[in-house]
Amino acid sequence: MSRVRRPPLQHPLAPFFDRAVDSFCVALSHESIRQYRGTVRNFLSYLGADHPGVQRLDQLRREPHILGWMSRLHSQVPPLGTASYIIRLITLRPILNELAWIEQLPELAHLLRREDIPHAPQRLPRPLTAEQDQLLQQEFLRRNDLGGNVFLLMRHTGMRIGECADLSVDCLRSTGPNQWAIHVPLGKLKTERMVPVDSFVRELVHRLGFFRSLDPLPADGRLLARPGAKDTLLRHFRDYLHQVCHSLGLSTRIVPHQLRHSYATEM
Repeated sequence: MSRVRRPPLQHPLAPFFDRAVDSFCVALSHESIRQYRGTVRNFLSYLGADHPGVQRLDQLRREPHILGWMSRLHSQVPPLGTASYIIRLITLRPILNELAWIEQLPELAHLLRREDIPHAPQRLPRPLTAEQDQLLQQEFLRRNDLGGNVFLLMRHTGMRIGECADLSVDCLRSTGPNQWAIHVPLGKLKTERMVPVDSFVRELVHRLGFFRSLDPLPADGRLLARPGAKDTLLRHFRDYLHQVCHSLGLSTRIVPHQLRHSYATEM
């Protein structure tokens, strides 16, 4: 379905901003250009409604024009999400810089500052729901195949999927009388660590070792056979998880990292 084209914005500054967008966005995609034009339209609409006396670029001021627009974005109904607010600011700022250069008005480059743009909110890790966790663990146990044991190992140790793929065949280490730990090799944070484990996890490692012994690929020191690149193995396990979720009727998109966060919530 094609988008309905809105009529050109009638504002004295519109031609200047249009030229700046054309100049700055010459190598950008159509979708990116549309986003820049949308921000310009939003700003000039605010300017025309709240500051109709602004007819020239040299009349633009940080206070009240830019700060007033930012305040309007914050107070609009329905409220603008933080990510959308940030996008508005980071798309207007380079256009003002472009105008400063094209029109030889250097003060325009200082109207919207880098420190005005807030940091994007960090998304908190999403553990599995109790129902998802129970269903998946039961299904992994029922299948008792390579993928199921890998994901149970991740769930009960908090390992990342990439760390699991790099485990050595002798990763299970004795740390004392009836005490065991898994040696996790260098991972995402460039650190290695020992993860204490119970008898259930020890059995998981033994089963994975059994699966490795059945694989026709020659021994390479790893617990999990790697027929190609590491990314290929990781993609195989992600596809496995997707297939298991589909078989259980779990419509929510579940990713391997959520098993790690479910482990963390129990600590």
